[in-house]
Amino acid sequence: MKSLYTIGFTQKSAESFFNILKVNQIDLIVDVRLNNKGQLAGYTKERDFKYFLSLFGINFLHMVDFAPTKELRKAYHSDRDCSKYRKEYLKLIRSRSAVANLGKTVLAHEHICLLCSEPEADQCHRRFAAEEIVKRFKNIPIKHL
Repeated sequence: MKSLYTIGFTQKSAESFFNILKVNQIDLIVDVRLNNKGQLAGYTKERDFKYFLSLFGINFLHMVDFAPTKELRKAYHSDRDCSKYRKEYLKLIRSRSAVANLGKTVLAHEHICLLCSEPEADQCHRRFAAEEIVKRFKNIPIKHL
């Protein structure tokens, strides 16, 4: 059975992070961040991250269709209105056809994990994205790591 996971890398050591992926048999990381090249990305900086993932046999895909815009993130951080953020985020990814763009290549994997930086999924766009994905592709459980 396919499973959809989400994970944030902040507040996790590289050792802890990669062990979590290994234990959960993740075979594809879908990076849903807008920017994965900056210094704040740490061990998840795109070029290095791809290499680290390859050591565990994990594939990598950066899908900016699922990333919130800078303006949307800034608005959320200023007013902290999660329901407004969720509504605007879903409108954005629907306008980009993000879920439809997943394609057969992504869905061919068994253990897909959406990655962003937030330590918890509660008010994070990766949770909203995962929920939108399972609306379209039924019977896929979501687990937040």
